[in-house]
Amino acid sequence: MNARPDSDFEVVETDSQVRDLVDRLAPHPHVCFDTEFVSEHTYRSQLCLVQVAAPGILAVIDTLKARDLDPFWRLLAEPGRTTVVHAGREEFGFILHAIQARPSHLFDVQVAAGLVDHDFPAGYASIVRRFLNLPTNKGETRTDWRQRPLTQAQLEYAVDDVRHLEQLWRKLERKLESLGRVDWMQDEMVAWQDDVEESFSRKRWRRVSGLNGLSRRELAVARELWHWRDSVAEERDMPPKRVLRDDLLVELCKRKSADERQISAIRGMQRSDLRYIVQGLSEAIARGLELPEEECPGGERHRAPPPQLAMLGQFLATAVAGMCRSEHLAPALVGTSSDMRDLLSYKLGYYDDERPPLLATGWRSRVVGDLVDDLLAGRAALRIGDIKSHDPLVIERWGDR
Repeated sequence: MNARPDSDFEVVETDSQVRDLVDRLAPHPHVCFDTEFVSEHTYRSQLCLVQVAAPGILAVIDTLKARDLDPFWRLLAEPGRTTVVHAGREEFGFILHAIQARPSHLFDVQVAAGLVDHDFPAGYASIVRRFLNLPTNKGETRTDWRQRPLTQAQLEYAVDDVRHLEQLWRKLERKLESLGRVDWMQDEMVAWQDDVEESFSRKRWRRVSGLNGLSRRELAVARELWHWRDSVAEERDMPPKRVLRDDLLVELCKRKSADERQISAIRGMQRSDLRYIVQGLSEAIARGLELPEEECPGGERHRAPPPQLAMLGQFLATAVAGMCRSEHLAPALVGTSSDMRDLLSYKLGYYDDERPPLLATGWRSRVVGDLVDDLLAGRAALRIGDIKSHDPLVIERWGDR
């Protein structure tokens, strides 16, 4: 353990020091942690630092020197321990990838802040200022965390991200309790982890930019190209879009040709490694072209929702946003105008997804779903209130007529 004379934290640089740190953390029922990573150059984000806080403990683990973090990850998964993070998607991903298990109880202060205040997603510094009225370290935002040695200023910036997490957690817990939203937070964290875990485990090829408007056959090619690109990226440990950009992937779908000469002739495909990838591209395109028609994606036939729903979704989202702010709830956490449109489609019989829409489930259905039911049944109405106010649309509700 390297304790620097001009700092109040320790730097952990060996596997044995990690085990010692875990032994000291083990008696505590909660652990706060954050990470510094670089995601631009590798298939998965490259973990560079882990910052840890617990009562009497403030530490930075140098993960480029101490490589075995499994004892730390397994500590977080032990029953009865609360893990506190801020915007912890990547942190949750590191745990899942390392030990294929979730933290026993995860509390994300960014989510909690959205359930008790109007701003979401809020940065760590903003949350610290708003709820604790404390300053934060604003330097080193452009640090390349792979470089060694790290300066004292860089380490202090990193550890500052966990310095106030425990205090934030306790204050936000009290606010959730006072508003009766502890169950909301628990439900939201379970759903949040489900979504993140699914994004890591299930391949989401439909997230390729530019797929709208493609035919079923072209979508079949896109799916095959996506899987090919993902496997090559993982093998080479590089970001998938460096293997093949989205716009080139979509262009290959539209061309619908597995001919290597035609692939090579596409503008943007004149690259030094083309001869190493063109065969794989050709084979992936051929698989998509040869797929039986009934197995091509996007062939479902549904009754299209009327175009008015998009306009109504935006209109209602504006009104609901005002209601949320008055209830100390972040509108962006509740849902978007697209989510509102999906809810209207669901209520009116146009919804075509196997899963119910976001606003028809859990605490959101009580906040928004019941309101939409009342509006559709004539038990509520929208009117214009103070035209100069931040939220001029007012919702009026009354009993059954």
